[in-house]
Amino acid sequence: MAVTGPAGLLDTWEHALARTGPARALALHRAARPDTDQADLLRLPVGVREADLYALRRTLFGDRMQVLADCAACAEALEFDLDAAALATPPALAAEPLRVADDGWEAVFRPPTAGDLAAAADSLDPRGELLARCVLSARHDDRPVAAADLPETVQRRLADAAERADPAGDLTLRVTCPGCGGATPLRLDIAAYLWAEVDFWARDLLTDVHVLAGAYGWTEPEILALSPARRRYYLELCADA
Repeated sequence: MAVTGPAGLLDTWEHALARTGPARALALHRAARPDTDQADLLRLPVGVREADLYALRRTLFGDRMQVLADCAACAEALEFDLDAAALATPPALAAEPLRVADDGWEAVFRPPTAGDLAAAADSLDPRGELLARCVLSARHDDRPVAAADLPETVQRRLADAAERADPAGDLTLRVTCPGCGGATPLRLDIAAYLWAEVDFWARDLLTDVHVLAGAYGWTEPEILALSPARRRYYLELCADA
């Protein structure tokens, strides 16, 4: 996993600032794999991208991830920790396409990639877009049919099989409330979680640059070249002045 320095991470933040959803996740993924072509990143399974983002999170901010949520039953605030190290291992994925058969229907498909999710997010029919991209062939009573013609029961089986094949692609936790004992399902979106941390870090760092540039006349590259400990010491001197 590449280690992104302050200047490079600020560039990533600036590039992703005006973007949302899959486009922002792609910007973070490029920071995690700077030597990988964007087209190749979009072809990676979603679970691989998620593992890369957890690994980037470890590199930037450490293993401990604090997660906040509300209990679905009683609305009590829930707080717990996750270990990014346990989620940063790329999943082992099947090399062959997947197959589902049900009552004369048969579909051969593959789990979604990051590019599939990006295309679905831009589509007026996200589910239909995913089906069209991920279903390699579909048949009913040995006659070819379009992916969109697959019945709802088969589509649900496709989704279940894809989740089993790439479980890291959609991490959903069940959090038990200490107050009422109810279980709350919580989908952890690592791209959104990591972006919130990067955004806070970037704005905090730029505030430091503003203060030190005004106090010492240093340029932004000169300030970013300082270690965090030395930068903090100079900021303390400015506060004491």
